[in-house]
Amino acid sequence: MKRLTIALGLFALFTLSPDAQAGKTPELTYHVNLNDRADDRFKVTLNVKGLKEENNIFQFAATAPGTYQTMDIGRFVREFKAYDKKGRELEARQISTNQWQLSNPKKVRKITYQIAETWDTKVDKNTVYWMCGTSLEQDHALINGQGVFGYIKGLQAAPLKVKLDYPQEWLVGTALKPDNKGYYTATSYDHIVDSPILAGNLTKAETKYNNTTIDIYTYSKTGKIKSQDLLQNMTTMLEAAHKFVVDFPVDRYTFLYHFEDASWGAWEHSYSSGYVMEEQDLTPAYAQHITDIAAHEFFHVITPLNIHSEIIERFNFVTPTPSQHLWLYEGTTEWASDIMQLRGGLMDLPAYLEDISMKLRYADQMDKNYSLQKLALTSYTPEGQKQYGNIYNRGAVTAALLDIRLLELSGGKRGLREVINELSKEYGPQKAFPENEFFDLFVAKTYPEIGDFFNRYIINAEPLPLAEYFGKLGITYVPSVLTGKKIPAMGYDFGFVDGNLIFTKPNEKIQKMGLQEHDVLVAFEGTAITLQNANKELSRLATLKPGDTYTYTVQRNGKQQQVKLQLLEREEELEHQFKANEQATPEQLALRNSWMQNL
Repeated sequence: MKRLTIALGLFALFTLSPDAQAGKTPELTYHVNLNDRADDRFKVTLNVKGLKEENNIFQFAATAPGTYQTMDIGRFVREFKAYDKKGRELEARQISTNQWQLSNPKKVRKITYQIAETWDTKVDKNTVYWMCGTSLEQDHALINGQGVFGYIKGLQAAPLKVKLDYPQEWLVGTALKPDNKGYYTATSYDHIVDSPILAGNLTKAETKYNNTTIDIYTYSKTGKIKSQDLLQNMTTMLEAAHKFVVDFPVDRYTFLYHFEDASWGAWEHSYSSGYVMEEQDLTPAYAQHITDIAAHEFFHVITPLNIHSEIIERFNFVTPTPSQHLWLYEGTTEWASDIMQLRGGLMDLPAYLEDISMKLRYADQMDKNYSLQKLALTSYTPEGQKQYGNIYNRGAVTAALLDIRLLELSGGKRGLREVINELSKEYGPQKAFPENEFFDLFVAKTYPEIGDFFNRYIINAEPLPLAEYFGKLGITYVPSVLTGKKIPAMGYDFGFVDGNLIFTKPNEKIQKMGLQEHDVLVAFEGTAITLQNANKELSRLATLKPGDTYTYTVQRNGKQQQVKLQLLEREEELEHQFKANEQATPEQLALRNSWMQNL
């Protein structure tokens, strides 16, 4: 997944897991009623036969691949019932947040439940990210599989069918393929979670790259943004991506865009990606922003679709189990989405270097001693969630340095792109790498020095050797430059915790005015602030001058209070500055030339 500017990581793969049933597999057919949309609930019916005694638990997802958050979808379930073949109700009782116990599974022929959409259903904590959630409105529906479907114990790997009932005028966008009766087929529960569905008043556009069909489906609240316009703006990126990966490893890929009132980001999958973004005029700047996010999500067709750990292949929907290789799934993907645009001519060298600078400025706000490996292993915890966004920043910069180091050691003949493409051929959707052996496998495929790199900058959190490594390319780096110019300053930052905007790092002057670390933002100048209107309302800060005052309402220790602040002033500091060295040596220029092209 990419941060809000790109939202979250990883997706489900759907090979058979150890709980696959021997012999005849029970038949599983889900019906979802999208015609009845009045109460924000999906009405789901599962027709099933052939269950055994051990199939006595119906499980909803505690989390899902790539979200790195606790979801507890069982919180949204209402009126769960089980019936026999004569329509008589059988006992089914809830035994935990996400589990219902079937009293007599052998007799069960039908299970029904209603499940509230996550967007409009308030929960006390662990709000489900919008791009990973569900929405049910009069003109459209968004389904992320884990938010609507559950599975029966022992049958996570069983094939299933889904029938959607919806208005005749609606279009359905999904990577799932329908059979000749209109039932969408999935090879497993993992597959259905891996395949979001967008239905409603949509537009569609399609193109082909060799043997790969690219589909774009778009819901736009007022019809302002259309699929054909998005495709036109994405064409150059897709061409650059095609050259970067040599050839797309999928026969079909689907982009699903939802444009309404807020920007949340995106969630990647094996054969599709879903985007929840604000509907606004498709200016060149906004089109580039959308394309940048799409480039990140699309590259996930390489990792982790083709390169993934055994932990990702057999995803645990009951108890989240993190993989230490989040740096590969998200950090390397974010690096690839940028470098392929540089090499494809979508951005020039100064723009690429400014993007690196931006990532480093973000990383400065995080715990510098929190390694990428630790971030991965704690990603499901509140502690890890506070650092999570850094995987797209420090993680991507670390991948950039790894690329430079590989190019240097190979004499400019083999960088990170080439190694990743080799690994994608060695592994693949049906072949995972051993979780605890990947560093050694990577080193064996490259150079002994790379083991030291992994140990220092991924397993541990040593300061990144930015000046040294970019210097190899004839690019100078300085941590900061003071310009002597006075500019406005807030004196604090914003953060995001449990669905709330919070204040972080207030300086001494701001603390004396009354603002404290982790105060929750409630209102600005009397206007209630939500995640949906925050960008618009807080942009008014840019109209103030040093010395002007403004008022926040904050929540602290469960109580609300007003805090009056004054806009500060500081000397402008340009942080993390990169510049091509005009006196670069021939050796540096040669390595830079290799770095700026696909080898």
